[in-house]
Amino acid sequence: MDPVIIVGAGPVGLTLALALARQEVPSVVLDEGPGKDEQRLARTVVLREDTAALVERLAGFPLTDAGFRWAGWRSMRRKQVMRQITFGDDEPAPLHIPQHVLTAALREAITAERLVKVSVESRLDSIEQEKTGVTAHTRGPKGTWWRGSYLIGCDGPRSTVRKLQDIRFPGRTAVERHAVAALRTELPWPGEALLHRMPPWRTSGPSAGEVTGRPLADDVWRLDWLLPPGKDLVTPDLLVARVRETLAGWSGGSTPPYELLDTGVHTVHHRLARRWRVGRVFLAGDAAHLLGALGTQGLDEGLRDADNLAWKLALAWHHGPHEALLDSYQVERRAVVAARLRAADQALPLLRAGGLRSAMPGSARGHDALLTDGHLGHGPLGTPGVYADSPLAPPRAESSVEVDTALGAQVVDVRVTAEDGSFVRLRERLGRGALLVLLIAPGTVVWERKHWVTAGIMPRLAAAVTALPHPAELLVAESYPGAAAHTVLLIRPDGHLVTALSGVRPADLYEAAEAALGGPRATTEATAGTSS
Repeated sequence: MDPVIIVGAGPVGLTLALALARQEVPSVVLDEGPGKDEQRLARTVVLREDTAALVERLAGFPLTDAGFRWAGWRSMRRKQVMRQITFGDDEPAPLHIPQHVLTAALREAITAERLVKVSVESRLDSIEQEKTGVTAHTRGPKGTWWRGSYLIGCDGPRSTVRKLQDIRFPGRTAVERHAVAALRTELPWPGEALLHRMPPWRTSGPSAGEVTGRPLADDVWRLDWLLPPGKDLVTPDLLVARVRETLAGWSGGSTPPYELLDTGVHTVHHRLARRWRVGRVFLAGDAAHLLGALGTQGLDEGLRDADNLAWKLALAWHHGPHEALLDSYQVERRAVVAARLRAADQALPLLRAGGLRSAMPGSARGHDALLTDGHLGHGPLGTPGVYADSPLAPPRAESSVEVDTALGAQVVDVRVTAEDGSFVRLRERLGRGALLVLLIAPGTVVWERKHWVTAGIMPRLAAAVTALPHPAELLVAESYPGAAAHTVLLIRPDGHLVTALSGVRPADLYEAAEAALGGPRATTEATAGTSS
């Protein structure tokens, strides 16, 4: 079968290529550039726990070696500390990393991957679909025709794929603008990120607003200043003045030594593609959505797009058309991003309005809490999406039980025993194309696997797992939040919970697995390429 064509060699496209390769699906990545990225320290991304784990799993090494995990977070209003957080086991630290460093790490992983071919200086200019595949043409020094099974547009906000498929991209332009500077200096709170609203050295006017400081490795900081509405130019003199007054305000009145490394202006747009699938062509990342009102969210959602789509494409690539499963990509991911955009559009006018409304008792603290949660991946502006209304959700069975993870949400990364007897983290078993069946069995951790693998309910559960309609891996955990002993969790390859059952119920487990794969396969090859 022909490889999957991925248009765009940014973090989302490279992540998708690696995720497909882990499931034995070949791909061709069309990179319109020279194969390397401009080094810009003012262009960074913040990855939350799930997306950082995804990239680390695919890249094959801890991203902490390339990025920086914050020691803590503080939010301030004028001179008052509103909230202070120390990161640890209960509150995992976000990973802050320059985007070019992240992209380079993914490119390095791909060089060792036999199933991924990267074609540089290949600019897409046409797409033709048929019932059995896609043909794409690129121009440039290596202009040629490419034949693929599916084509994924990961080619950014000005997506050629989206335009060639005549997909509308409505939304709002310039929701916010931020002046950005990357600099090397020492601040009073090493390693801690900071959100400072209405800093006292800027006492009036719409530009009094907000400054965010996010640390990187080697005493490098990214500073973002919220700009007033309008299109006023951010001149070098203005930016240097902002740097000096901010550093002085945070350092007791005198500007500490600093080295200005990079500058820029970050403009936030809110847009959402009408369709994310047209037959065998899909959109992902910035080609499908633009968000990021807090400056760093967009890539998180793009990586979740890749994670959601990869296992569905792999299943269709290996086993033939699964139209309902492929359609679920748009249904699930578009709904999650749309909800986040609505939350931002509702919250931002309130957060930025100022005036009497912001002076009401309790409102300032509530606004700061909402912003902080958004920056840290919590609350309506930051929490990873839940596929609560997914078409892949199974009907509720009599044996269904509730655990602390909602159906359709990402599972908790507990320690599990794998089939070979090794102890691993649950997230390490994701992304291989298999369903995961997790049995909660207190006490098993103190016994060697050989003593309990043939005891109690294990043989019956193992037989039920073998009989599922798709390959599945049986794992055992000592505990799981909110789960009683002998609870059985069914988990998708991308780590979202399908169902939780009380005990071994083979028929209920089979029905849930079948639903998670898109239901009984009533479609045929003749219907492929018609979905929109």
